[in-house]
Amino acid sequence: MPSRHFVKYTFLQIDRAWLRLDDAERSDHKREFIAACEDFGHDHLLRTFSLIGTRGDTDLMVLTQAENLERIHEFHVVLQQSGLMKWCTIPYSFLAMTKESEYSDESRLEVRPAHAKYLFVYPFVKTRAWYNLPADERWRIMQAHIKVGKEFPSIDLNTSYSFGLDDQEFVVAFETDNPSDFLDLVQKLRTTESSLYTLRDTPTFTCVSASVERALGALDGATLQVPVLE
Repeated sequence: MPSRHFVKYTFLQIDRAWLRLDDAERSDHKREFIAACEDFGHDHLLRTFSLIGTRGDTDLMVLTQAENLERIHEFHVVLQQSGLMKWCTIPYSFLAMTKESEYSDESRLEVRPAHAKYLFVYPFVKTRAWYNLPADERWRIMQAHIKVGKEFPSIDLNTSYSFGLDDQEFVVAFETDNPSDFLDLVQKLRTTESSLYTLRDTPTFTCVSASVERALGALDGATLQVPVLE
């Protein structure tokens, strides 16, 4: 039987003073960061995204997934020991779990990224009035919501749940190669009945998919220096 997974979205902002370090020191910091990611990513999902040019308060996002919280914790302990993290703050961090949906047969027990160019992420909280509705009424409203989503097949949705784990109730992550489709989807969802029960769905993060090396290179515009062996 498939097991549920923990999902962690960690957003990092680099201290601009780091950009004034010499190239060799910055390269060392990147290598330590990459090593931590490669160790975790060997047998767990790890994806990185750049937010350079899309947000002013965060530069990099690391998405991780594991079947237990201990492995997520261990990864972040190791990551924090890298030289780069000594120059980073974490302005946003979202912890969630996967579970079966009450409203759709397409729910997932794992985040299964489609490796599209862009990932749009935001925390989500519903009003208390939503949970006071009868179950069949909530199901009816959500079917209309889901129907709108199916009008945009270029967009792949991953929903995870944060009840009791973090400040939000859900973390939603939409993948697509076409940001304009996502904009149109969100605008159309505003017209659905379900939107009346949205308490909070910000901040919203436009994330550009990138390898760890490319995401780190976007921080300073420098390629990773590889030591020459004598």
